[in-house]
Amino acid sequence: MNCWEHMNCGRSVGGDRVEDLGICPAYPNFGRQCARVAGTFCGGKVQGMFATKLSSCMMCDFYNSENYDRKYVDSGKIRA
Repeated sequence: MNCWEHMNCGRSVGGDRVEDLGICPAYPNFGRQCARVAGTFCGGKVQGMFATKLSSCMMCDFYNSENYDRKYVDSGKIRA
């Protein structure tokens, strides 16, 4: 499951928030590693870069779920 499916944010193609906020930058390739993508919609607002948003990501239901792919976050290797 990808973050936009879990969170139902409406920022994937055809979503109800695309017109207001645009398509999520995690869509379609980074739906399981959204914490490391700038511009995702979390906590009711668009988030910034990884370093500034990680603390809020760590409280996120999706980030803490079995769906989040944390192999690159936990190892300290952030890939593009």
